[in-house]
Amino acid sequence: MSRTAPIPDDGPLLRLAHAVHDGFVLAGRHLTHLGRTPEKIVTGTLTPAVIAVALGYLFDGVVTVGAVPDYTAFIMPGVLAQVALYGIGTTALGVVADLDNGITDRFRSLPISRSSVLVGHTLADLVVTAVNLVLVALVGFAIGWRIDAPAAHVLAALGLLLLFGYAMLWVGVLLGLALRTPDTVNSVSGLVLVVFSFLSTSFIPVEALPSGVAQVAAWNPVTALVTAVRDLLGGPGGVVAADPPLPVEHPLPVLFAAVALVLVVAVPIGTRAHHRAAAR
Repeated sequence: MSRTAPIPDDGPLLRLAHAVHDGFVLAGRHLTHLGRTPEKIVTGTLTPAVIAVALGYLFDGVVTVGAVPDYTAFIMPGVLAQVALYGIGTTALGVVADLDNGITDRFRSLPISRSSVLVGHTLADLVVTAVNLVLVALVGFAIGWRIDAPAAHVLAALGLLLLFGYAMLWVGVLLGLALRTPDTVNSVSGLVLVVFSFLSTSFIPVEALPSGVAQVAAWNPVTALVTAVRDLLGGPGGVVAADPPLPVEHPLPVLFAAVALVLVVAVPIGTRAHHRAAAR
């Protein structure tokens, strides 16, 4: 195994600048190889698009949930949240592949920050997530979804989806480092996608859920995300309870707190675990 090349100790600010620069350079490298792996775009779009068509088009008018006047507009933020969740599996598989094929070991021989490898990987996957969000939104428009909001609100909603998606990519880093086999990663990431998207208010208002399930769904970070996106895009919010749960009444603070917690925990742990795994 090659040893990591030393990085000059230029002080914390310069080290941070070097890490950011190296991360963007490696992100560019990952994106140049995207043409060889178009399945990242296809698979990240397919499942949410199928759910959008099934629930928003085929079942529209058949499914009646509470006082939701437009079920397609209600579910589309939840469908877009699924795109962000899908990045967990994509990043986890990428981390496993890089460790197995020796690319990570070659990076260790370069005078770059050890965190820049994962930063570059997650930034590249964030671009893929952004493309998938646009493609799934176009599917929504094709089945009749319309946005009743100014452009600034649309951009803010996209920003929240990408912010949450980036935090989920670091969850994917931890998942890939912990599981280390593609089959296991696919199974576990698929389970995470189903549990977190359906055990939330993505497709059913919190007031329509059984009391015990409603409490769990209300504190699911996905609920805070889809509630905030619905508010920004002018979508229906469903039945308004007399005393709504905190994440439903104040989704943004809950969402930001959840994202910050994930990043504060996952980034340092993932970086150290990745360094140890690459050194073996």
